[in-house]
Amino acid sequence: MTAALLGNAPDPDGLRELPEDLSGRITFLAATSEEAGAARARLVEIYGDAPLDEAAVVVALGGDGAMLETQHRLLGRNLPVYGMNRGSVGFLMNPYREETLPERLRAAQAALLQPLRMRATRADGEVEEALAINEVSLLRETRQAAKIRILVDGKERMAELICDGILVATPAGSTAYNLSAHGPIIPLGTNLLAMTPISAFRPRRWRGALLPGNAAVAFEILETEKRPVAAVADYTEVRDIRRVEICEDRHVRLTMLFDPDHGLPERILAEQFTV
Repeated sequence: MTAALLGNAPDPDGLRELPEDLSGRITFLAATSEEAGAARARLVEIYGDAPLDEAAVVVALGGDGAMLETQHRLLGRNLPVYGMNRGSVGFLMNPYREETLPERLRAAQAALLQPLRMRATRADGEVEEALAINEVSLLRETRQAAKIRILVDGKERMAELICDGILVATPAGSTAYNLSAHGPIIPLGTNLLAMTPISAFRPRRWRGALLPGNAAVAFEILETEKRPVAAVADYTEVRDIRRVEICEDRHVRLTMLFDPDHGLPERILAEQFTV
């Protein structure tokens, strides 16, 4: 797939190619680090900096956190994001190079991502919603382990999980917190989600589950006053929850651009053979 911009085109994916001439059509957004800020200043001097309303593509500078923040900031704008690593991890980023950037953008491959929508009901009855590109995670708030009931598509799958927490990750997020919690790496395009416990105590040997991408997940918090739990969608946190509902948001699609030799599907595959 060539580099593309989400739009209202009638083709199956709703995509159209980036324009040949990107002069004045690139917006640069940087993380708050000194390194990212300096990189943005150099790139703006070379290529200029388009207002978001006139941009065909956004270049994010920083680490994976900068990519996530940029995607959240651009929700509803249907702009592809090309990341260049000026951070620490940079799994979602391309190598940083200042030269021939327009050519790299036009040659880039697009990865379409479906975020998760979290609907969290707090103990006081208030409801908050947020989108997650990587994962929705539930985490205990105190020294007491959490007790969580798990439902999938309305059916109880586990009456009580005693743990530090649990998460549901997208394929793009499967190499992040999910991997650190010993969850499976999921290749892009498999239409699967990873449900992974965090430090499960009982059942001790349960390692989680792979779910269809269209699964509707619900977590109910048991003994909420004694064992308070927080829910986090990427970096949006809701504390003292009693129920969380999670599903793919099929109305929102995000586009990340990658160099042909540095594509996200290839890196997800390669990560599975890293020892």
